Amino acid sequence: MLKVAIVGASGYTGVELLRLLHSHPEVAVTCVTSEQSAGRPVSDVFPSLRGRCDIELENLEPVGIAEKVDIVFTALPHKAAMEVVPTFLKMGKNVVDLSADYRLHDPAVYEQWYDKHLNPELLPDAVYGIPELRRDEIKEASLIANPGCYPTSVILGLAPLLKGKVIDPKSIIVDAKSGVTGAGRGAKVDNLYCEVNEGFRAYSVGGTHRHIPEIEQELSLLAGDPLLISFTPHLVPMDRGILSTIYSMPLGKVDAADLVTLYEAFYDGEPFVRVLPFGSVPSTAHVRGSNFCDIGITVDQRTGRVIVVSAIDNLVKGASGQAVQNMNLMCGLPETLGLDILPVFP
Repeated sequence: MLKVAIVGASGYTGVELLRLLHSHPEVAVTCVTSEQSAGRPVSDVFPSLRGRCDIELENLEPVGIAEKVDIVFTALPHKAAMEVVPTFLKMGKNVVDLSADYRLHDPAVYEQWYDKHLNPELLPDAVYGIPELRRDEIKEASLIANPGCYPTSVILGLAPLLKGKVIDPKSIIVDAKSGVTGAGRGAKVDNLYCEVNEGFRAYSVGGTHRHIPEIEQELSLLAGDPLLISFTPHLVPMDRGILSTIYSMPLGKVDAADLVTLYEAFYDGEPFVRVLPFGSVPSTAHVRGSNFCDIGITVDQRTGRVIVVSAIDNLVKGASGQAVQNMNLMCGLPETLGLDILPVFP
């Protein structure tokens, strides 16, 4: 039985980890931390856990935590994670980090979009944890940089096209929409009910969203050359879910049915990627609460553009579910353990 710590358990990714790990047959959550709520049962902070997970929240003391667990999930804001991850690693613990602190390979790029990196020497050893593309590396890693939610939807949506040299890498435009949980649990005026309800708006317009360098880094690796994308995120008045609509120009003549076949072959045997039949497009309603990424693909016959639509639950495949998937791989467990759950519908 693996003993697990969740560092930063009072946010949405923290409670989602607790929900998923509660049903995991090989895991016991033995430590959860929250600086603001230490000393209280986690079920006080999240009443949905009452009677099933009442473990007491602790202060963040890395050495003490490391002494009593086997693996650590760090669900902290950027920069806060890199202050504690080195201690866990030095004490021989595997770490799955859900922040952005170890996703970018170049510390200069991290500094440009976030802050000065405190331990750039760890970046070469951090594996970007997208199992469908990095499975073998994840199995050997001690530090996993769990991907962001938007990047997961975009990278999985484009991987077959870029690996297959089907599209022009310079032509990619991403129009993405996220539920409000993507902004975290902290109180912000822009996320209040009256500010969000009955509205639909773009944000971080003009190439300013922090997930852009992460997406470009991974897509560039798939394409074999550096690339830039146009990326515009939108906030939708719903709790959870991401829908990314991705446009690109093909390098030659393409047929939509053939592209579906390409995707089916690329993701053959992948337990959490569902390629939709020709003519179908995904919905966030059909992946809610699950670790699935649903992908639909077609061709605009008028413009010639290839259009990919991908849907994930931003808190599961876009965060905590993918983190558990990575943990399973790191620890030699069946990849789907604790995650083989159907979406909640309606």
